[in-house]
Amino acid sequence: MNVTYYGHSCFELEISDIRVLIDPFITPNPLASEINVAALRPNYILLSHGHGDHTADVEVIGRESDAMIISNYEIVQWFAGKGLSNGHGMNIGGTWKFPFGKVKMVNAVHSSSMPDGSYGGNPAGFIIEAENKFFYYAGDTALHMDMKQISDDLSLELAFLPIGDNFTMGIEDAVKAARFCGAKKVIGMHYDTFPLVEIDHNAARKTFEDAGIELILMSVGETLNF
Repeated sequence: MNVTYYGHSCFELEISDIRVLIDPFITPNPLASEINVAALRPNYILLSHGHGDHTADVEVIGRESDAMIISNYEIVQWFAGKGLSNGHGMNIGGTWKFPFGKVKMVNAVHSSSMPDGSYGGNPAGFIIEAENKFFYYAGDTALHMDMKQISDDLSLELAFLPIGDNFTMGIEDAVKAARFCGAKKVIGMHYDTFPLVEIDHNAARKTFEDAGIELILMSVGETLNF
């Protein structure tokens, strides 16, 4: 699986020639100014919750690509009202098999509303099973005990965890989250985009390293293979 980082909490997963874009917030992000949104052609768009810093580019990308939107029922219906009718609604605890693999929607402790202030349903994370491996995208969340259930049920290849603090977990709680879910390798997200979530990269890496966990801080536009 190839992972490309588009800034903030936005990643594109390339799984057997299928492209899965997660939480596209690119155009309003000055750190992602070099990314050509018009060139993105995902087959699927996963949305963890309705906040604008996770959904800003859904309409533009969705109209150009006709990607299927996968999210909670309320978000899928909201975008259907915008004319993006290719959607698959889920809810916490549910699992569905897609051509690229299985997706299970899991709990996140956060808030969720749409950019116009309407109800955005429950925030979520995703467990993705693809190519015989498991990946955890936590979404925007605080540390919570449900993460321990992940390591009870499966062995993770990789976890995407928010580390910017203030709106989500900070570094120390993200280390605990990695221990809870059993991840030895973590890609950080939801950091540096705004002054309130700026971090010290070296200090963050050392905190994870001291806990025996690898923290990967990707550059915007960078692609890694897992």
